[in-house]
Amino acid sequence: MNKKLPSYLLGKYQLIGTVTFSVLFAIVYLNIYIPFSETAWFGLGKSATFTSTLIFIASSILALIGSRVAMYRSKPLFDMTYLGYTMWCIAEIAVIAGIYTWITVGIDILNETNIMVFGRAFLRGCIALGIPYLISGMYFSINDKNKTIRLMSYENVVTDEVPANGVPMHKVTLFDNSGALKLSLNLDSLYYIESDDNYIKVWYTDSKGELKQYMLRCRLKTVEESFKGSALVRCNRKYIVNIEKVKVLRKESDAYVLDLDNEAIPTLPVTKTYTDIVLAYFTEKQPLLDPID
Repeated sequence: MNKKLPSYLLGKYQLIGTVTFSVLFAIVYLNIYIPFSETAWFGLGKSATFTSTLIFIASSILALIGSRVAMYRSKPLFDMTYLGYTMWCIAEIAVIAGIYTWITVGIDILNETNIMVFGRAFLRGCIALGIPYLISGMYFSINDKNKTIRLMSYENVVTDEVPANGVPMHKVTLFDNSGALKLSLNLDSLYYIESDDNYIKVWYTDSKGELKQYMLRCRLKTVEESFKGSALVRCNRKYIVNIEKVKVLRKESDAYVLDLDNEAIPTLPVTKTYTDIVLAYFTEKQPLLDPID
């Protein structure tokens, strides 16, 4: 819960989408709930509580919009964690429950204490807003993973490229957040991927053998999860390396470093966190390549 919240959940369009979906879901939920409730006073049309209903809906929407604007503007001030985001959402529900309690007391139609009214409103709010919050988070998470970067096998695709040694070709295909194809290259041409804040730099060689880089808005964690089980291995907090491009694995002082088979690429460090993962590739998957101490 203390992990940093993914940046894609705090984007402008994601926050707008979350508020819009939550409002629509809440309205549908309330229309289903009201006919079966003996305490709900909501009413539209010619209802005596029409004005109070509009005030509550408008106030709740404004509260949500104001809260999400504050959340968006607070990004540069501190790193939002999962716990912080959860507490923020609970606070939003509590504020809306407070608005409901205030209006209910004002129209004085229920013989209940303020605490009882607030408690019931908070519980309904957890359902009406908690569910769409959860669904929105899951949607944006899946969307971020599936549309940003993918590993695709092209062994059944018609191509003029001849697979080496009969091994099926694999291509790394990168998409932006809208699903538009941005870059596709053979895995054999990719050397390493570097993290640069909320972006990644993909280092590869073109058809002329020249080292190039391509920048894409994406988290390195997303890349790591997308290529799990492939030759792309996390070796550092900042790097993912194509392990098949490693020319030399050697130990310097208390850490390992990687030299790739391209002199234009600097030596890549292997931190202790990822040492076992990197060594496992050479000792288990590639027994012919012995690490050099």
